[in-house]
Amino acid sequence: MKKKFSILFFAASALVLAATGAHAADTLGKIAQSGKITLAYRESSVPFSYLNGPNQPIGFSVELSNAVVESVKKKLNKPNLEVAWMPVTSQNRIPLLTNGTIDLECGSTTNNTARGKEVSFAINHFYTGTRLLVKKSSRIKDYADLAKKTVSSTTGTTNAQVMRKYNSDKGLDMDIVLAKDHADAFLLVESGRAVAFAMDDILLYGLMSNAKTPSDFEVVGEALQVEPYACMLPKDDAAFKQVVDDTIVGLMKSGEFEKMYTKWFMSPIPPKNAPLGLPMSPQLRDNIKAPSDKPAT
Repeated sequence: MKKKFSILFFAASALVLAATGAHAADTLGKIAQSGKITLAYRESSVPFSYLNGPNQPIGFSVELSNAVVESVKKKLNKPNLEVAWMPVTSQNRIPLLTNGTIDLECGSTTNNTARGKEVSFAINHFYTGTRLLVKKSSRIKDYADLAKKTVSSTTGTTNAQVMRKYNSDKGLDMDIVLAKDHADAFLLVESGRAVAFAMDDILLYGLMSNAKTPSDFEVVGEALQVEPYACMLPKDDAAFKQVVDDTIVGLMKSGEFEKMYTKWFMSPIPPKNAPLGLPMSPQLRDNIKAPSDKPAT
């Protein structure tokens, strides 16, 4: 009797665990049942994901998201799948993904091991590092010039963590102020309330290109670290990750990824139709040849 009870107990436990795992990681099943996929976008992560008019997200990462949607439609045989877009911030993007509010976040999110404990990441699609956006008139050229000054960054970013550590290690006594989003952090510099904005260099170039007077600003300092960007999806969902990865790898192998890169990083982009003029990095070219989802440490 005792043996029979043990067998039944372990069998029931296995069923519960299996059911829980399936529920927690079946994004495709959820999308199929609801007939809707919910995508996240950022409001000011130029040129990855940003607004070009009310509720009109555009950008490199938005195009990646749209490509994934087409793959999901084919996978589920749902050509009329409803697509919903939801704005997210650096602070709430992970909670909204883990609680199932959004299904996929392709923006300007760093793929690192700490975040990998809560979410999964697709193939890396960009590489960047923390640098500083300053007014040319400030004469700030490097991190040492920030001693005892106010510096802005964005809440919930790896850049804020990097700057806090650098500030502590070097004893610079900076006052690091964290804004809700990149546009707000840039505004602190533009208005003179901070002397520098510490963020991924590509995002700084994007914000600078859309400033009222771009020539007033410059990006300075060596990159403190090199980190990959990747689309973020629910953790341990192998089937959905396969669809997302296959989509991105397919774009890379077909040459479409490079065309998208040229469109958003080398050519004139909205809203001012000014080009960023940022050639593809060696790290990204290597990743196109041998696609990887390797995180930053």
